[in-house]
Amino acid sequence: MAFNLIKKYPELLEINHYRRDNDRDIILRKIFDRDIQENDKLIYNSKQIHPIKDTDGISSLEVLFDHLTREKTEEIDSNGKRIACRNVFEPDRSMRIHWIKTHLDNEIKDGIVVFSIIERDKKKREDITRTYIYNTAKKYVVILENQRSNIDYYLLTAYYLNKTYGEKDIKRKMKNCLPCIV
Repeated sequence: MAFNLIKKYPELLEINHYRRDNDRDIILRKIFDRDIQENDKLIYNSKQIHPIKDTDGISSLEVLFDHLTREKTEEIDSNGKRIACRNVFEPDRSMRIHWIKTHLDNEIKDGIVVFSIIERDKKKREDITRTYIYNTAKKYVVILENQRSNIDYYLLTAYYLNKTYGEKDIKRKMKNCLPCIV
C-alpha cells in the first residue's frame, strides 16, 4: 500500500491486486487527500483550484473523489426512469489519480496542450468556460471550470482517454477553442 504513495508520473498505481474495494479506496483516498484535499497550494494559471460545489447534500470533495475514481453509468429507478450515477470503479482513472497534481503544477513540458472552450452546461442551462489540460502523449486530460468570479477554478475531473470516442472528442473541442486560456 505504501509503495503507491511514492509513485510519480508517469508510473501507474498498482491497485488491481486489492481483493477488497475498501482496501483499494483507502490508498486512493490517501493520495487524493495528499494531492488535492489537503493541498492549500493547488493552483493552475495563477488561480486557486477548488472542488466542484456541493451537490444534493453530498460533500464536494466526495463528489470530486468519485469523478476521479469512478465512471458514470445509468441505472433505472423503481419508476422506470434512467438516472446517472457514478458507482462503477474505473481502474484507468484511478491508476492515474496522482498525475493530476503533476499536470496542474506544469511539471510536464512535452506533449501538453492547454485550451479553453465555452460549453453548454445542460443541468444549469447556461454557457460555461472550461480549461482542458490535455496530455497528448499519455492520452490524459484534466478539466477545470472557471468560477463565475473568474478568479479561481473548479477541478471537475481528470481521466484517461480509453474510450474510442475520447481523443476524437477532445480534438473536436480543440478546434473550437478560445484564442486564449481563460
